Amino acid sequence: MDPNKIPKQFCENIAVAFSQEYFVMTMLTGEQGITYALTPQHMKRLQQYLAHQTGEYEKKFGEIDATWVPGIQSPIQTKDVLGGDKGETKK
Repeated sequence: MDPNKIPKQFCENIAVAFSQEYFVMTMLTGEQGITYALTPQHMKRLQQYLAHQTGEYEKKFGEIDATWVPGIQSPIQTKDVLGGDKGETKK
């Protein structure tokens, strides 16, 4: 598989939930999402991998200025596109 040929989408938001047996992670792009179920061991390795990749990025390009705020929403909301809370399309 050639990673350069894989279609890419901008991930707007990630939601994660868990039970004792597994984590469920959904990656959202607009109105579409892909959900993955991971064992706790896989989730921990993913967290370690992401921390490693972020560290390598910062070594090369400098520190990333970011603050995590739980519950932050995307600046583009479905109601903005559809015309309010009723789902009516804008004219």
